[in-house]
Parts: sequence; C-alpha cells; structure tokens
Amino acid sequence: MTDTTPSAGPADAPATVPTAPSRPGTPPPGVPDADDNRRQVLYWRLLARLFDPEEQAALEAASLAVVEDIGLPSALLDPGASVESVVQRHPELADEFDGLMTPEPDPDGARDRAAEVRRAALASKLLLNVFATGSGTVSAGQLARWQSDAGWLERAHGCPPGGLRGGQGGGAAVPAGGLGSELGAVEAELVRRMHLREVLADPVLAARLTPSMSLIEQLLRDKGNLSGIALANAKSLIRRYVDEVAQVLRTQVEKATVGELDRSVPPKRVFRNLDLDRTIWKNLTNWSPEEERLYVDRLYYRHTVRRTTPQRLIVVVDQSGSMVDSMVNCTILASIFAGLPKVDVHLIAYDTRAIDLTPWVHDPFDVLLRTNLGGGNDGPVAMAMARPKIAEPKNTAMVWISDFYEFDRSQPLFEGIEAVHRSGVRFIPVGSVTSSGRQEVNPWFRERFKALGTPVISGHIDRLVHELKTFLT
Repeated sequence: MTDTTPSAGPADAPATVPTAPSRPGTPPPGVPDADDNRRQVLYWRLLARLFDPEEQAALEAASLAVVEDIGLPSALLDPGASVESVVQRHPELADEFDGLMTPEPDPDGARDRAAEVRRAALASKLLLNVFATGSGTVSAGQLARWQSDAGWLERAHGCPPGGLRGGQGGGAAVPAGGLGSELGAVEAELVRRMHLREVLADPVLAARLTPSMSLIEQLLRDKGNLSGIALANAKSLIRRYVDEVAQVLRTQVEKATVGELDRSVPPKRVFRNLDLDRTIWKNLTNWSPEEERLYVDRLYYRHTVRRTTPQRLIVVVDQSGSMVDSMVNCTILASIFAGLPKVDVHLIAYDTRAIDLTPWVHDPFDVLLRTNLGGGNDGPVAMAMARPKIAEPKNTAMVWISDFYEFDRSQPLFEGIEAVHRSGVRFIPVGSVTSSGRQEVNPWFRERFKALGTPVISGHIDRLVHELKTFLT
C-alpha cells in the first residue's frame, strides 16, 4: 500500500496531499478544468440574477455558450419560460429534473464534472424561477406558474409537488434544511401581492389558482369580505385543498391498525379472509401422491374483527394568527378520526374566545368556514370548555395544539393541564401540526411539560398520527 502521509522536508516544500480519484481526461492538479469553469459561469449568473434584476451581458453570453456546448436547450436561460414549458418542448429533461438535488454518489468516489455542469444548468433554472420573483402586482397566471415551478423544485428534492409546502404531499417526509418554510414564505408573499378579491370575482382567473396553504390562509382571513361569485370560488378552492390533504392523511391513518384481533368472534367465512397457507398446511395429510392432488377437508380463515374500547378524543386548537397551518391540518385530522368506529371526537378552537366545533367535526370544510383566524389567545377559556367533556379519564386523550404563548395566563393554563393529566387523561401537547414539521413553543411551557412527563411532540403531522394511533390501539 502506498503511504500518502506527508513526509518531513524543507520548511518551504509543499505537503503532499492525497487527491480524490478522477475520471479519464481530468487535467492534472494545478491545471484549470474546463468543466469547473463552465459550472462557475452558471453559478455566477445565478447569483447575479438573484440579487440584481439587470442582465449582465457577459455572463449571459458565457452561460448561453455553456448550455449550448453541453447540449441543453437555450430556453433554460429564458426567465420568461416556466419549467413546465421547457419540459413540454424537451420531454427528455423530465427525468433529469426528478431527484436533481439529491444525486446518487458515484460508487467509486470519483467526480463526474461534466454531469455536475449539467446539473448546475438545470438547478439554476429551478432556483431562478422559484426565488427571483420580482416585485409589483402578481396575476393569477403568474402565481399558477410559480406554483408549477415550485412543484418541480420539490420533485428535484425527491418530494411530490406540494410536498414541502403542505399541499397534495402534505404528509410526506420533508428533507432537513428549512426549504419548505422558505417556499411557503415566497408563496405567501406572492399571494399578498395579488389582488385576490378581483381574481376570485373572475371565474376564468379563479380557475387558474392552485390551492395551497398560503392561499387557503389568505382566503380564510378574507372570507368575511367576500360575497357572490368571489365567495363561491373561495369555497371551491378551500374544498379542493381540504380534499387533497384529507386523502393524504386518511392514507396515513389507515396504515396502522386500530385495536387487537378479537379471537372470541369467529372469522367471517368469505374469500378475502381465506388463509391459504394455513389451509394447505393443515390439509397436507390429505395429499395423494398417485393423483398429485390435495384434498381439502377444512378451510381456514383469518380473524379480522378487532377488539376496541370506546375512546374519547378532545382536540383543542389555537386559532390565533400564528397557528393557521395547524388549524387546517387538525380540523381535517379530527374529521378522519371521527369516522373511525367507537372514537368520539370533540373539537374546540380558541383565540381570546373558545368555540365548540364538535357538531361539524365530520366536515372540516364547514369547520374552517366557521373559524375566525387571528387575534390573541386565552388558553384557560378553552380549558374551561374542554374539561366538562372528560367522562372517563382513562379512555380520554386531549390533544392541545398551540405555541403556548399565554403571557399572564400561563400559570392558570398549566395548572388546568396538570390537573387533567393527573386525572388519568392522556395529554398530548403539540407545538404545531404542519407538513414541514416546523414548531415554536414557549420555553416556559416546554420545560414544564417535560417535567410532567408529557413532552411536546414533534410538529410533523406524521408524529401526531402515530401518537393518536398508539392511544387508540
């Protein structure tokens, strides 16, 4: 084995450092590499366009030469072309955009510099289209284009479109790094710059909107100022978003099993419950070697009936301005659990007042239309409404979603929570319930929950689904 350890030598002699293996054709150390230069040109153009709307002629010309030299379409450098339009004209690029930001490492550890240049060109297109949003009023078409481009960026990170922003892929795992929150912030700013009421009043423009958390938040805040066609279009967008997220969450809830198998109940003798492996095993003594045939005396079926205990689930959601994402996700989640057998779900929302939304818990769309987002929060008022709903503490779970910034009401709220917990109720504090997993919790409450043995769970909705399924099993 060759020793690559730098040896002692004169003080001015450079140390010998082992270098990473390189592909054939790579110039020796110290010689500029053409692919490295190409990649730097593309990244310098990216930075220039992100921070200065003015075009740098030299960088544009050099970037165009690079793109054409590596066989990519010049449309990648056109700021007016969406990623979708580029892919429509060049469908072979679709697979390259998928997983672009999470490439598989080369097995031999060598760098493919030519591939890096190609990825730089494609990544630059995604990043510029998503983060160079300009200024001024945003049209419905511009928002729709941005949402499409953001979807391609999410695909480049291995997530479905909307997965990082809490849309159709709301329950998907989210890569670390805060990209989801950054995309959400950009989208929220675009929605703020759009004349939403005028767009909603035009059915053609409203049809171009894609429901997202940022858009739904704005619609919920502004619903009191809408009427006629605008209100109908707003409700349609909210309904579409609720249905999309509900489908994702329903799949997550159904992944786990509620209750243990109840073997005191005979299995239902239908074909879908037939236990073929057990049936063959139990009838092997009836095998006829001469006829090469198995005679079955008895069929065996799987048990599917599950033993469940009536459980009560009380969900309390802070609907103040900082908890919009949680409000939407939790109303949908509560409706899904309300549809499970022998689960009695109660839903309470609060800011400075509390409102019992239990009569509408089966329809999250109706719940959201009855909420009034914004304002402060008064936890003790919500606790006063929630505690009378506890009938059997041992069979009750109380999920409390809030950032717990109660200020002068902190001590009274915690005393109420402590009493509920000590009565036998399964108390589950949640900092937030977002698709990105972000959460912010008052440190005062966080420490006391930890001491109480009920630490604040992660804000990702997957974790809350798991906790509730564990309680109901």
